[in-house]
Amino acid sequence: TTAAIFPDGRRMVTSSHDTTLRVWDLKGGVVLMKLEGHISNVCAVAVSGDGQLIASGDEDGMLIVWNGETGKYLTQSITGHQYWISSLDFSPDGTVLATGSWDSTIQVWNTTTWEVQGRPLTINSHNMSLVWTPNGTRLLSAGATSDPTIREWDTSTWQQVGGPWSGHTSDVNALAVNSTGTLLASASSDKHVRLWRLSDRQTIAIFTTTREVLCVAFSIDGTRILGGGEDKKISGW
Repeated sequence: TTAAIFPDGRRMVTSSHDTTLRVWDLKGGVVLMKLEGHISNVCAVAVSGDGQLIASGDEDGMLIVWNGETGKYLTQSITGHQYWISSLDFSPDGTVLATGSWDSTIQVWNTTTWEVQGRPLTINSHNMSLVWTPNGTRLLSAGATSDPTIREWDTSTWQQVGGPWSGHTSDVNALAVNSTGTLLASASSDKHVRLWRLSDRQTIAIFTTTREVLCVAFSIDGTRILGGGEDKKISGW
């Protein structure tokens, strides 16, 4: 269902509806580890910036954290949300994990104690995607069709910064921030990828596809945006 690349660029972890995760050698295409512990579909996975932690969330709202090197449990299943965990993202310094859910909340976890920090952040729809800015001062979240907006959160206070970013008209399925933290790309079921300037939250470009766009990423050098979706193609701009 989802995939995350380790920071060494040599391994990838994938989650699946078969309730497992697998860690792959990207060069050889072989499975290095199979991680078992969930009892329902695994919907989201993330790797910490140092590659030492893997976090996974399932459709029952359960969170499991694994050792990125050995694949062993660091936590048993934690009840993270009341419903489907749709997105996970570690802070750049690895001290915090943010989890987003279809229960319309975002939880913020201390990665040492694995306890929730403060009260859940609430939005007006399913949470579809989360992404941190590279400096760790902001977390951005994306909403579903009932509220297809992007929200910006100050990570020092966990208060929302300004109003929602409007523009999409259907599920905002994925978010990506460039390496310099100046641009945000958003992919939507409205068949558009939007490029936003983070400094003033303005849309500076709109790219149109023929079908729903489900994922988005910046190229390593930051000069291109890549998106994939229901048309079974990878588009570049």
